[in-house]
Amino acid sequence: MLEQHDRKEQPVSRRSFLKNSGLVLGGLVVGGVAGSLLGKQQAPQQPGETPAPTADFNQALMYFSPEQFKVVDAACERIYPEDELGPGAKALGAAYFIDHQLAGEWGFNARDYMQGPFYPGEVTQGYQGRLKRREIFDIGIQEMNNYSNSLHNARFYELTPEQQDTVLKAFETDEVKLTTISASAFFAMLRATTLEGVYADPLYGGNKNMDGWRMKKFPGNQMAYTQIIEQDEFAKMEPLSLRDHQHG
Repeated sequence: MLEQHDRKEQPVSRRSFLKNSGLVLGGLVVGGVAGSLLGKQQAPQQPGETPAPTADFNQALMYFSPEQFKVVDAACERIYPEDELGPGAKALGAAYFIDHQLAGEWGFNARDYMQGPFYPGEVTQGYQGRLKRREIFDIGIQEMNNYSNSLHNARFYELTPEQQDTVLKAFETDEVKLTTISASAFFAMLRATTLEGVYADPLYGGNKNMDGWRMKKFPGNQMAYTQIIEQDEFAKMEPLSLRDHQHG
């Protein structure tokens, strides 16, 4: 064996460093832009071999506990249910979108002024308070389970769709009296983020397969419209996501 002082360190190229770093980043920044840009190489598929399913890193929890996610996923589906026109919020991954937003700056209110004193503001002034959005969701989710248990002796996601609608309506109308947050304000935030998850770019975790856009015939993130700009009739286009422009 070589003695420790006889061993020579192998130089690490910048290319190798970035490649290996990408494997780490891809595991930490799940669903993020960095993870998709610094991808790892896969072994070539052998003839007759069944292709391995592509991992959807957007469907990974970054903030919610599994219990919290079940509540939000069920609530999102009642707010935007599946029907004959297309998939609902559950199939579109709206709850994952909310989870990812709460894990980032939006959940921390990083861009908001959060210093007191706090006074009730006008509706047009938006949220006025000391709680961060992730804290509001934590409280709201727990209170939805508490209220569901008080009515039906079951957690929110265990209720029938009709019972879930009753609970959500009680929150929307402030029938549920909470001491720490406004039930209606929580419902408004939950509803708004559900719709954002349905229609936002899939890069952010929701709108899976761009099916939310397809229901609206929305083209998504096209690079240009020069080929149809002069047309008088509506031009239907296959939507594109921001992620479609990351690999070229």
